Amino acid sequence: MPLRGHSPYTRKGITRRLEGDGETAFPGETMLLIAAALLTASMHSLGVIEAPGVPTVAHGVVAAAPASAADGLLGTARGTDFLADLATVDRDALAAAGHDDRVLAAAQDTPPAATDVAGWWSALDDTTKARLVALAPSVVGNLDGVPYDVRDRANRLALGIDLAYPGTTAAERAMLDQVRDSLEHAAGTPYRSLVVLDTRGTGRAAIAVGDLGTAADVTVVVPGMFFTVGGQMHDFTDTAGDVYREQTAVAGLARPDTRHGSGTGEAVLAWMGYETPDLSNILSLDLAKTGAGRLERLVDGLDAVRGPGERPRLNVVAHSYGSTTAMMALASGRMQADTLTVLGSPGSDVRSAAQLAVRHGQVFVGDAHDDPIAGTGYFGTDPGSAGFGSTLLDLSDDLAAQGEGTFRRPVGHNDYLKPGTASLHDVALIAVGRGDLVRHQGGGGPGGDGSTQPLPDMYLVRPQDLQPRD
Repeated sequence: MPLRGHSPYTRKGITRRLEGDGETAFPGETMLLIAAALLTASMHSLGVIEAPGVPTVAHGVVAAAPASAADGLLGTARGTDFLADLATVDRDALAAAGHDDRVLAAAQDTPPAATDVAGWWSALDDTTKARLVALAPSVVGNLDGVPYDVRDRANRLALGIDLAYPGTTAAERAMLDQVRDSLEHAAGTPYRSLVVLDTRGTGRAAIAVGDLGTAADVTVVVPGMFFTVGGQMHDFTDTAGDVYREQTAVAGLARPDTRHGSGTGEAVLAWMGYETPDLSNILSLDLAKTGAGRLERLVDGLDAVRGPGERPRLNVVAHSYGSTTAMMALASGRMQADTLTVLGSPGSDVRSAAQLAVRHGQVFVGDAHDDPIAGTGYFGTDPGSAGFGSTLLDLSDDLAAQGEGTFRRPVGHNDYLKPGTASLHDVALIAVGRGDLVRHQGGGGPGGDGSTQPLPDMYLVRPQDLQPRD
């Protein structure tokens, strides 16, 4: 259901516009809830009415507490108490909650456990579910443990509301435009689901190509520095589409004995779910630590939605600083993956593959020719160094110069996931359980002994070079 550059509502009747199968996303009574919420929000924003006890809520601004005591409930509750209150507060408080930064923080920064969310959601009746999606889409759409099709509907609703709101800032609009354009997909290509949308600060978003709820193989792509929702989300989602196409092309080679559950097909998640660094803060690991926690919660949500015994084969593909983030998560003891592929990695404090919760022999490292970041081990240990226990992908440029093979070798820090490269093909083979087919080389970068390494020359890596498809 791509957005085609229009508001997701018709001006007359405020009916949600859907493409594809032509079915409405909500039952009839819910359309009345949506209409009421939008009408009330627009009238408040224009100063037409001001009902006693119901504040005028500015976009992205914490408002005064409504008489319904949302501040005493949603504004301060955490965990299962937050979920219980979310389902029971009155309509006005629920509508205000979606614009209250305290509530958004409770849902997105310190959220309830995904298993609690999944159990809570499944126990709600259809009317309550529809009410929550209609009145607080920015909350429901970002709760790990809520089914992905519901999160997609909620986040698209929030996207349309924010695009139509006259008070949306230029920075927020840049994010929203990128996300809207990212959801476009050509006829015959897989549907794109909006599973994260957060316009606070520099923003966060995640878009799935394929069905996260049913896929046998799920690949999460984690970006590195300079990636922002407002700058690269469209390109990053297209890169996920390239990974998806390559995986489906090699899916016939998959090994059934390495799969879990009864899922079928592929899904690739363009996960810009954490703030990535720029040259002003690249020397710090603070953003990687925060990102690792968010990545762990993402995987918890996948497990909670899929249920016991139905977890897909989970592959993590991480680029640059994103590899540092991913290795932190996989060494935390709170997350597991079937495979990990790091590309252009500056290293981490993980000393060996044995410290990572990844299947034995399923850690892969890409180090392209003329990549100034890969192999430095700046943040500790180079995962491609001798003794780490990883498999190095054969990404040297000598074979290409000799005209051998079908795929060209990536060059520089930005080439790994471009169509036609050996690295993209290897990533796809690994994702379907055929890491045994990737060619590899020995050796490794100069870093990796855990000692302090010289700072890589970041100025050799231009921001525009770090877009996967520049």
